Amino acid sequence: MNNASPAAAIAFCEVSHRYGRQPALDGISFAVAPGQFAVVLGPNGAGKTTLFLLPARLLPLQAGEVRIFGTSLDADPRGALGRIGFVFQEPTLDLDLTVGENLRYHAGLHGIGRRQANLRIDSELAACGLGDESGRRVRQLSAGQRRRIEIVRALLHRPPLLLLDEPTAGLDVASRAALLARARALAAEEGCAVLWTTHLFDEVDATDLVILLNRGRIAARGPLAEINAAAGTASLAESFSRLTSDRRAP
Repeated sequence: MNNASPAAAIAFCEVSHRYGRQPALDGISFAVAPGQFAVVLGPNGAGKTTLFLLPARLLPLQAGEVRIFGTSLDADPRGALGRIGFVFQEPTLDLDLTVGENLRYHAGLHGIGRRQANLRIDSELAACGLGDESGRRVRQLSAGQRRRIEIVRALLHRPPLLLLDEPTAGLDVASRAALLARARALAAEEGCAVLWTTHLFDEVDATDLVILLNRGRIAARGPLAEINAAAGTASLAESFSRLTSDRRAP
């Protein structure tokens, strides 16, 4: 795979990051194509959130390069960020504002006029089954509804790339399923590239690009069947156990 290809929605090219002397990422390289659903899977402490925070520019890029649709993030950070929608691991909605107020504020940050913002808000809320919730205060919503609102917010500026960091953490089974279904539909039906981080095996589908991260390195990469075949196992759980065991990755 050519990680520098302009066709890639996002490409990590030999990316490394340290916290003091502690390595969090060590020479990470992979790319996600438009319309592809990619899952970064790994145990706690594997480096998933660090990887996520780099394209958001919430951490400095210490080594390597991140490219968004072929352009270096450092060369055009504003342009790159305008093409990405983010859903962070920690909720970031204002609980005391209504759903509509939260979303209109975010739309304004992207320079979207009020009329256009309202049209997009109505459309996206309807698409995720929350068409009647615009006037409710966020604190009145369930955790699953709040997560779906965060996806709506991330999509208001029509980004072709969506990054989600452990978005189903703390959600019930039904809410997790609804969130996954919405993200997969964005990839399959609208051509949005989706990068989804998780530690949950049941969030991985056979058609996904899987990046198995361990101790800041890529332990395996590819479709589920290829990872299992390379590990000599019959299931993702077995592959995960074998590839993220306590021994250090070479």
